[in-house]
Amino acid sequence: MKTIDNALLDRLIDEAKDSPRLRIGMDMRNSAEDSSQRMLNALMPGTKVDIHRHKESAESVICLRGRLDEILYDDNGNETERIHLSPADGQYGCQVPAGAWHTVEVFEPSIIFEAKDRKYGEDGSERLIQ
Repeated sequence: MKTIDNALLDRLIDEAKDSPRLRIGMDMRNSAEDSSQRMLNALMPGTKVDIHRHKESAESVICLRGRLDEILYDDNGNETERIHLSPADGQYGCQVPAGAWHTVEVFEPSIIFEAKDRKYGEDGSERLIQ
């Protein structure tokens, strides 16, 4: 059984602080054979997440701790929508539509739960080249 509690979230934040990428993920699937993606992602301010999309899957994003914006873009890399996520503000999550270009901007140490169909790389994921 995997338990998500304050001790786990604190540990992930500490690991993200020490990571060169300023983020760390924790696989929440039952096994490597599980064909979905379910993960906790601890993100620090300053982390860079490329603008990307998952052509074949929507992505559910739930903010467990912190404050960040999920940002959507058009095919030319122009920002089209910004969704503020912060449990303290009562804004817990969003669903990124399949094929939507997106990234995050992190304002304070944050942890999100991400879920989508298919493993990363098998879901039509691609980066926006600007």
